[in-house]
Amino acid sequence: MDFLKQLKLSKNNSGTATGLHWLQSGAATIESFSPVDGKSIGTVTSTDKKSYDEVIIASQKAFKEWRTWPAPKRGEIVRQIGEALRAYKEPLGKLVSYEMGKSLQEGYGEVQEMIDICDFAVGLSRQLHGLTMHSERKSHRMYEQWHPLGIVGIISAFNFPVAVWSWNAMLAWVCGNTCVWKPSEKTPLCAVACQHIVEDVFKKNNVPDGLSGLIVGEREVGEWMSNDTRVPLISATGSTRMGKAVASAVAGRLGRSILELGGNNAIIISKDADLDIAILGSLFGAVGTAGQRCTTTRRLIIHESVYNSIKEKLVSAYKQLKIGNPLDEKNHVGPLIDKQAVELYLQSIEACKKEGGNFIVEGGVLRGDGYESDCYVKPCIAEAKPGFKIVQHETFAPILYLLKYSTIDEAIEIQNGVPQGLSSSIMTLNLREAEKFLSAEGSDCGIANVNIGTSGAEIGGAFGGEKETGGGRESGSDAWKAYMRRQTNTINYSTQLPLAQGIKFDI
Repeated sequence: MDFLKQLKLSKNNSGTATGLHWLQSGAATIESFSPVDGKSIGTVTSTDKKSYDEVIIASQKAFKEWRTWPAPKRGEIVRQIGEALRAYKEPLGKLVSYEMGKSLQEGYGEVQEMIDICDFAVGLSRQLHGLTMHSERKSHRMYEQWHPLGIVGIISAFNFPVAVWSWNAMLAWVCGNTCVWKPSEKTPLCAVACQHIVEDVFKKNNVPDGLSGLIVGEREVGEWMSNDTRVPLISATGSTRMGKAVASAVAGRLGRSILELGGNNAIIISKDADLDIAILGSLFGAVGTAGQRCTTTRRLIIHESVYNSIKEKLVSAYKQLKIGNPLDEKNHVGPLIDKQAVELYLQSIEACKKEGGNFIVEGGVLRGDGYESDCYVKPCIAEAKPGFKIVQHETFAPILYLLKYSTIDEAIEIQNGVPQGLSSSIMTLNLREAEKFLSAEGSDCGIANVNIGTSGAEIGGAFGGEKETGGGRESGSDAWKAYMRRQTNTINYSTQLPLAQGIKFDI
């Protein structure tokens, strides 16, 4: 495939790099199979402990130089990375679609997110502001400034194989940090391709080797990094189970973590909603990326007066979905990532039925013409109740649960009544309902929207959630502060040494 050659990918690739050099590891290889057609794309040599340490040592050394570069100069490197991503948007978007399985439009969209965060980070490189405070002591000045932390470890998931890395890396780099990235072992070639792209930019600009480390491997590679005191910050995206393990390891050494974990997102559809917008937002939220977004809409909380109307419209809309090869832009839904994901999807359907769920759009595995692997499934809809155990659980698949409510207070209680707290939305033209949903007594999620769906966050806002979603924030707003350490400075320019709080200490 031409896009693989354009991205400098071969059948056999190293999965360990320092930024300017690729390392040869003696560890096992990871073979990447496309869920689109079941074919092998290529292999990546995983990182062993020796080469892991080489990457960390190179990153430590690079940090000592990189932190001395003026922030706007660091921003210029990120600007050039953004330009390189523009040039590679088509082949990288196709690789994302082919290796992960999301639709081609979503693959392109993911690369566009990378470009957008580069643009954001370039501006940020001139805005790493601290505060100036008034001292209580005469002839003293107080202010605060922000300094880089050191190495930022990034653990990313398969569903966004390139964008989430960029959210972290671009901010970390303009802040003066170096990065070491452990991508999902299910999508290693996307990471190798990104490393090739930034490597070209780095070589043209004589950046220090070690600025961008890559370590591909199974669980133990992430464990090395999580337990490594040389890595002050770990940003991890994945399941709540994985996040708890990372949080425990990092906290045990008093390190920092940014956790982006599970989501069990809901849209409340009011009796005062614009139903056309509600249906479209719900549809994309539920089936986009085949339900494999952390912001996927998994629950629709519908007012009883419009429940039947919404149900009929959804059934009709689901009949129009085109499922198949995601590289064909006529298709709306591609495959799940692998057979294990398919098995979890089927188990969740059975669990819902056992609890009394009524499927108004049946699920199942799709086989035959047009389905070149066993990873294609039917997006399905079940009428359920908030107390069902399966409704409390996040299944990374296109299963949508319909729940009924009568008052806005009841709807908000249902919305908040799950362990996760990532994204939420209300569809309403009623100003009072919208404002209540956004108030302190409304949604308990990190993201709360009105008249748009739960997925498709823009990079300008801080992204992340509460409760079992982990509490982390990435991307926009002031999320950059998580990648830096705050320092408070007091300067005495007088000829005296007065103490704070009026304390006297005369000799």
